[in-house]
Amino acid sequence: MWRELIGRLYGDAEFAEPASDGEIDRIERTLGQEVAADLRELLLQSNGVRAEYGSGLVWSVQEIIKENTEFRQSADFAELYKPFDQLMFMGDNGGGDQFAYVRAPEVPAGDVFVWDHETDERERVATSLADYLERRAGSDGDDWYK
Repeated sequence: MWRELIGRLYGDAEFAEPASDGEIDRIERTLGQEVAADLRELLLQSNGVRAEYGSGLVWSVQEIIKENTEFRQSADFAELYKPFDQLMFMGDNGGGDQFAYVRAPEVPAGDVFVWDHETDERERVATSLADYLERRAGSDGDDWYK
């Protein structure tokens, strides 16, 4: 399903080999957060997807772990930004802003947020992974969510 949807929306989509359940479970163990069901399904079909001139439409398991760990452990970021513990970054716009799931009681599971690297704002931009992919594809530029 995910490959078909993304292939239809993004003519330049680059797919990877599928991730395993064990690899995806490593995200949960490392970050202490459950991987959203739709993200898990996508990663089981393709371990990350690049599109729009190589930007991280959806990151690989390794990128999710690396980027989230760096954001959470950076002393510089701790001084500049609110904590990142509730976020699970999973993609980017190629210009510094990141897309994430938010794990908080008041946030519906599966909603996708953008983190603005200049303002530290965190704003809901989609109600699901499919909604995020469709909205992003239907835009004219990197700042479709503004």
